[in-house]
Amino acid sequence: MSPPQPQRRVEVLIPEERIRARVAELGREIARDHRGKPLTLVGVLKGSFVFLADLCRAVDLPLQIDFLGTASYQGAETTGEVRLTRDLSRPVEGRHLVLVEDVLDTGLTLRRLLDHLSAHRPAGLKVCALLEKRNRARVQVPLDYRGFAIGDEFVVGYGLDQDELHRNLPFVGVLRGAAA
Repeated sequence: MSPPQPQRRVEVLIPEERIRARVAELGREIARDHRGKPLTLVGVLKGSFVFLADLCRAVDLPLQIDFLGTASYQGAETTGEVRLTRDLSRPVEGRHLVLVEDVLDTGLTLRRLLDHLSAHRPAGLKVCALLEKRNRARVQVPLDYRGFAIGDEFVVGYGLDQDELHRNLPFVGVLRGAAA
């Protein structure tokens, strides 16, 4: 039997109340920009699912929701390779799409997904990210709706994880202490 591992604590970076207020603002912005247009929010699994659930309720318009799945991380490190693990479930040609992502980090995942979605011939394509790490960008990606700009910390909570843990936290936090 292996010895117990030291626990890591999560330090709050963005409290639940700030997230709630910003998501409401983003919902109003998206509704303003898409009034009268056929709208689909496309969430990137798994990290955006909590953000997407709150965001779609903040958009006061009829809309559809779909998901894309990707894999590019192993633990806290990006592999540099973006694989599509789940595609859209319905056609989006002629619809206005808002791609909803948890973190704009290197830009590699979003660039891959924007290229993929563009091939589906939507009427419009915008990007909404809860978090943006400006210092990590390797490719430029247009960001139409941003929740918060953050530093280079590895963050968890509000849908974001480290090895599938911490997604259920109601805030965005930074792991501190010994590795789990």
